[in-house]
Amino acid sequence: MVKSPIRVSGTGNNVYTLRLNNKFCSCGKWQTYTLPCSHVLAVCRENGSRTDAYVSEIYSRQTDVPFNLTFYPPNMKNERGRKQGKRFQGEMDYRNPDSPPRCGRCHMPGHNRKNCNNPEPSNV
Repeated sequence: MVKSPIRVSGTGNNVYTLRLNNKFCSCGKWQTYTLPCSHVLAVCRENGSRTDAYVSEIYSRQTDVPFNLTFYPPNMKNERGRKQGKRFQGEMDYRNPDSPPRCGRCHMPGHNRKNCNNPEPSNV
């Protein structure tokens, strides 16, 4: 039986039952992960015994994996230019479909900047 210490937060002081020969601890971690829990490590430290005797055989170097794992690198294509951010569209991003497009230079409807015949406004 192992009793956990009392922590500053007030938790702890729990009693756990260990069966080293059956690889059983009442906390359940030893059975779940097939690795010794902290309670087993504490008992091994007190007894001076080795902890590797209580580790499952599946973690040994002699265990063969019955299948081959193949890892492919991700498709990392370097694209030119700055990456575009994803922006949420708002009310001001949508234009009324009934209004004609306006020129970006003279702001008159019916044409665009490429075919604008109006003179460029002066910056005075």
